[in-house]
Amino acid sequence: MAPRKPIQVTVTGAAGNIGYALLFRIASGQVFGPKQRVVLRLLEIEPALPALGGVVMELDDCAFPLLAGIEATSDLKTAFTGANWALLVGSVPRKEGMERSDLLNINGGIFKDQGRAINDNAAANVRILVVGNPCNTNCRIARANAPDVPAERFFAMTRLDQNRATTLLAKRAGVPVTDVKNVAIWGNHSSTMYADAANATIGGRGAYDTIADTAWLQGEFLTTIQQRGAAIIKARGQSSAGSAANAAVDSVVSVLNATAEGDCASLAVVSRGEYGIPEGLQFGFPVAADGKGGWAVREGFELDAFARDKIRVTTEELQAEAAEVDSLL
Repeated sequence: MAPRKPIQVTVTGAAGNIGYALLFRIASGQVFGPKQRVVLRLLEIEPALPALGGVVMELDDCAFPLLAGIEATSDLKTAFTGANWALLVGSVPRKEGMERSDLLNINGGIFKDQGRAINDNAAANVRILVVGNPCNTNCRIARANAPDVPAERFFAMTRLDQNRATTLLAKRAGVPVTDVKNVAIWGNHSSTMYADAANATIGGRGAYDTIADTAWLQGEFLTTIQQRGAAIIKARGQSSAGSAANAAVDSVVSVLNATAEGDCASLAVVSRGEYGIPEGLQFGFPVAADGKGGWAVREGFELDAFARDKIRVTTEELQAEAAEVDSLL
């Protein structure tokens, strides 16, 4: 059998901590499979190109059989030419004294230009995962500036929250993480996101039945996930990198492969009004993929008054963010 044609995978912010942790996993075949060759198209800002050169040397030194080529650049057109997947990792982090609106507008300009570059240069089948925060709104901006790319091809990453929630539930129940299923993350990848334990299962039973501690499930469980990023920064002096890269891997894999019955993948996708969420928001939903490139928001999740209130809060935050960046759409 002839080897598969390489796919073009663009990674922005490729010399950053998350990009560095992600690239070797892509090149090794963990993301697109053990038979799929890849060409990495690595985008960085001009001052970071020397560091990116070092990353390229390390990738070369690994002699990955599936790595068919590397293009390192600071040019948007070059980075996105022919891209089948675009992983938008790079963004400007929030600094001391910076308001959230400042962050939204700075990053908004970045993702506006990247959306246009994707629209004009990427392959016809391109799919986009936005990792750089605030990822939901950054994704919405990129999506709005790529009118020729179907909105369903854009995803923002809420999988890190799902993975955090899965581990917390497993530890509390004293079971392996593989026993925990159907953990949905609703809304924004921020401190307002809602990790839904009420629809999750542990060993086939409802999480609330297995753990039987409503106070913990509606209190410490949620706040631990919401504040996990800050706790990691405090502990190691840097934001999540390895776990964020792992969540990016999981996100792409969950789009490419069929979702198991009784389970879901958490992704922020364009809302079409599901569960009463305003249309057009890039909103975290429970999603099921068909393994053929299609996906749908999973139906049948029951939302009680507690869940609806949490979802209302995160929806309002996303609407406020949307209003802040309307000029960039």
